[in-house]
Amino acid sequence: MLRFLSIRHLAVIDELALEFGPGLNALTGETGAGKSILVGAVGLLVGGRASADLVRTGEDTASIQAVFDRPDGTELIVRREVSSQGRSRAFVDGALVTTAALRDAVGWLVDLHGQHEHQLLLDPASHLDLLDAFGGLTPMRSGVADAFRAWQSLRDERQRLAQAEQQKASRLEFLAFQLAEIDRAAPQPGEDEELAASRQVLANADRVQRLCAEAYTALYEGDEAALPTLGTVWKRVSDLAALDPKFTAYLEAREAIKSQLDDLAFFLRSYASSIDASPARLQEIEDRLALLERLKRKHGGALDEVIEKAAALRRERDTLEHATERAAEIEAALATARDAYQQVAGELSARRRTAAVVFARSLAQSLGDLAMPNTRCEVRFTEGDGEARWSERGLDEAEFYISPNPGEELRPLARIASGGELSRVMLALKALATTDAPGKTLIFDEVDAGIGGAVADVVGARLQHLGRRFQVLCITHLPQIAAYGAAHYRIEKHVRGGRTSTAVVRVDGPERVAEVARMIGGADVSPAVMASASEMVTLRSVQAKAKGKGKPKGESSRDAHGT
Repeated sequence: MLRFLSIRHLAVIDELALEFGPGLNALTGETGAGKSILVGAVGLLVGGRASADLVRTGEDTASIQAVFDRPDGTELIVRREVSSQGRSRAFVDGALVTTAALRDAVGWLVDLHGQHEHQLLLDPASHLDLLDAFGGLTPMRSGVADAFRAWQSLRDERQRLAQAEQQKASRLEFLAFQLAEIDRAAPQPGEDEELAASRQVLANADRVQRLCAEAYTALYEGDEAALPTLGTVWKRVSDLAALDPKFTAYLEAREAIKSQLDDLAFFLRSYASSIDASPARLQEIEDRLALLERLKRKHGGALDEVIEKAAALRRERDTLEHATERAAEIEAALATARDAYQQVAGELSARRRTAAVVFARSLAQSLGDLAMPNTRCEVRFTEGDGEARWSERGLDEAEFYISPNPGEELRPLARIASGGELSRVMLALKALATTDAPGKTLIFDEVDAGIGGAVADVVGARLQHLGRRFQVLCITHLPQIAAYGAAHYRIEKHVRGGRTSTAVVRVDGPERVAEVARMIGGADVSPAVMASASEMVTLRSVQAKAKGKGKPKGESSRDAHGT
C-alpha cells in the first residue's frame, strides 16, 4: 500500500506531500490541474522512463519519494531523482539501485491502469493466471507443476546420459588415465605434512643429533647430570618431610618426575640413533613431496582434495560403465512421468475450457454494467506443440479477446485502443479474478471516460468494493465516483509570481461537499447543487458502511467463480 508520497520540482509541481489510506482514494480537479502528473510520478517509482522534460523549469533536479507498506507489515522506502540533463538515479531503502532493480522491488506493489504502460494484464502470459484464479484452479495447477518438474528432471537426466554415451569411450579413457596417475602415487591423508616435517629434520640432522646427545648427557651421563643430582635433592626433601609434613606432597611426586626424565633420556638417545641422515633418504622425501605437489596443483590445491577427486573419478567411471542399465531405468521412469503429467495437465486443460466459458460470459456481463453493454468476450487457447511447449502452467496458452462494439471482430485485449475502455476492462477483470496480494495499490486513470449517470454510480461502487481488498487511487471527473471515496483529494493549479504550481489537499466535511458540488455544477454552484452534493456524499458514506458485508451495486448474485 502506498502510504506516503512526496514530490519536488516535477513538471508544474513545486513541492507536495501526501498521505494515503486504505480503501478508495478519489483524486479530482479541473482539467489540466496536474492529475496525470501524480500518476506519472508513481510511474517513475515503479521504473518508468525518466526525461529531462519532467524537471520543473529553473530547477536542477526533480525527486519523488514514497513509503510503501508491504503485506508483511514492513516498510519499503523508494526514491527516484531526475536531473535536468535527463539522467536519473533510484534508491531503495537508501541504497542506490538500477532502474531494473527498482522495478523488481516496487512493481509488484503497484498496478497502473488507464495508461498503456505498467499494465501486467496486457501481457497475454498473465491471462492464464487470471483464468485459473477465477476458476479456482490454482491448487490443481500446483499438482501440474510438480508433475512437470518430475518429468523435466528425468528428461534432463536422460539427455545427460545420452551425451555421456556419445563420449563414453573417450571419457572412460581419460578417467582411467587420471585415476592411474593418482593411484600410482597412492597419497595418504596428511602425508604431505608428515613428509615436510621429516624433511625439516633431515635438513638439520647434524644439529638435531648434537642437541639430543647434549641433552642426554646433561640428564644422565655428565659429571653433573641431572638425574644423579636429583638423588641428593630427594634425600634432602625426605629429611625435611620428616620434620614438616608440608614437604610430603613433593616427596610423593618423586617417582613420577624420575619416570618422566628417564623416558625423556631414553627418547633422546633412540631418536638421535633413528635419524637416517643419508642424502638418498632426503632426496627420496624431496621427490615424494614434488610428486604430491604436482597432484595438488592439478586436482584442487590440497591433498584431501586429490583423494576426493580420485573417489569422484571412480564414481563417474562406475556410472559410465553402468550407463546402459541406468538408461533403461530412466526411460521407464520417464514414460511414467510423461503419462502422469499429460493426465493432470489434460484434466487442467478441460477444467480451464469449462471455466473460460463462464469467465467470458461473466466478463461481458460485468462490462455491460460499466457502460460497455454490447461487449463480446472470449478466451482463446493455444495448445503446446509437443513436449517443447509443455510448462509448469500446463499444456495451454490463453489470451483474452474482446469486441467492445457491435460488428467489430474480436481482438486481443492488448489491442484495445481506448484508454477509458481499457481501464474499465481492467476494473472488470480485477473484480472477477485477481492474482494480486491484498493491500496492493491499484491506480485508475481515465476509468470514467465516456460514462456518466447510473453507470458512473456502478463504477464507483466497483472501485469501492475493490478498496476492501486493495488500496485504490482513482483520478476521476465524475462526482458519482468521487463520492464513493474513503478519502478525497482536490488537485488545484495556481499562478503565483508568474509561475504555475499544482497543489493537492485532502478535503473533508464541507470542503468535500463543495468539491463534489463543483464537479456537478461547474464554476457556479447553486444552493440546490450544494444540497445535492451533500446528499450524495452522505448517502455514499451510509452505503459504504452498509455494504461492508454485502456486494457492490451493479454486481450480480453469482458466486466468486461467476456461476
